[in-house]
Amino acid sequence: AVAALVAPAQAAPDLAAVERALAATTTMTADFRQTADNGTVATGTMSLKRPGKIRFDYGASSPYLVVADGRRLSFVDYKVAQVSEWPLRSTPLGVLLDPKADLSRLARVLPESQSPLPGQVAVEAEDPKRPDFGRILFFLKPDSQAPGGLALTGWRVTDAQNRLTVGELSNSRYNQPVRDSLFA
Repeated sequence: AVAALVAPAQAAPDLAAVERALAATTTMTADFRQTADNGTVATGTMSLKRPGKIRFDYGASSPYLVVADGRRLSFVDYKVAQVSEWPLRSTPLGVLLDPKADLSRLARVLPESQSPLPGQVAVEAEDPKRPDFGRILFFLKPDSQAPGGLALTGWRVTDAQNRLTVGELSNSRYNQPVRDSLFA
């Protein structure tokens, strides 16, 4: 009788649930806070449009802009008038943006005991054929208001030089119109 009164424990989301939540998120806007390996903190707004598009706008006070147009990820440094570009699939963010990414080949859900953020699902992704591309550990939290029931809350990207960049998202809005011109 006691067992009937105790609610069954919910299983932690698996990789299939993560894929469904990512696929259900066609657009997203959020505020972000980014902490670089050297401790530098930057804030701004993020706009995402699947497939393949993301923009990190650091605001008027920053000389930087990061934009993915669906094919390549561009880092713009207005201070020195330089643009650096990489194929999007060659970056850790490609896992989040490419609806054709084979997460079963690239990623794994960490056991709850290994998640650095208690109560959040931690997904570690790295292309085993190209570890030089870096890796991403991204986080989702259960949220009935988010597409697929999981809300993307941030990530930790380790680049080829083993430098860590931490991104945290807040004030997220899902599946609302986002202009394509943001990604040009």
